[in-house]
Amino acid sequence: MSDKPIGIFDSGVGGTSIWKEIQKLMPYENTIYLADSANAPYGAKSQEDILALSIKNTELLLDKGCKLIVVACNTATTNAISHLRQHYDVPFIGIEPAIKPAALKSKSRKVGVLATKGTLASSLFHSTSENHAAGIEILEQEGSGLVPLIEEGEIQTDATKKLLQRYLNPMLAEGIDYLVLGCTHYPYLIPVLQEILPENVKIIDSGEAVARQTKTILEKRDLAISTSTNCEHQFFTNSNVELLEQFLNDVDANLNVKYLDF
Repeated sequence: MSDKPIGIFDSGVGGTSIWKEIQKLMPYENTIYLADSANAPYGAKSQEDILALSIKNTELLLDKGCKLIVVACNTATTNAISHLRQHYDVPFIGIEPAIKPAALKSKSRKVGVLATKGTLASSLFHSTSENHAAGIEILEQEGSGLVPLIEEGEIQTDATKKLLQRYLNPMLAEGIDYLVLGCTHYPYLIPVLQEILPENVKIIDSGEAVARQTKTILEKRDLAISTSTNCEHQFFTNSNVELLEQFLNDVDANLNVKYLDF
């Protein structure tokens, strides 16, 4: 079982930010990544639709023999992971906005969260905020329109910068000192965010923590690969193969990127 792949799915290319952290921490593990770009963004969809898409992606990864599944999408995690864990035998790793570390470190006691509508509206998001951010003012901002721009490769553009400024300026006026990225697409905006944010505002995302948790669960379940292997990384997208390849062009690994109608 240990040489079977880690499965990862997202509503598009954004979850590759999580895949990169996993591959960096566990370079010997085989992986399969599903970019469900044809249905992006998940954040604007109903909970029923998000659940149906998450089930579809999960069953495809299980058909391909995955030993563990990373739900590399905040919206899918907050709306579907409980159901997935109840109905499938493999372990699932989810993505939650990193509110806890931001709340612990914040000196201004004000933390901004940039996330999708689906994440901000979820019960899991609110319980995380209540449990880990007592005495902290959480300033929520829906990042409407950002995922489609990233899915089109439009990152360093005036349209993206203007949209981010419109979302961030009210938070900055309130005095946030941490910005939590609540969508796995958003780490690709960090270079632009750093141009907009003052130096005292720190950015936090979940990628590294997710990779560590994945490693912990694999080891606990005796599913980790213990020796060096010629590992394979398979990427499937139901949209633009070239765009997905662009998001992986900084990776030095054996990658196989294909179109798949799913």
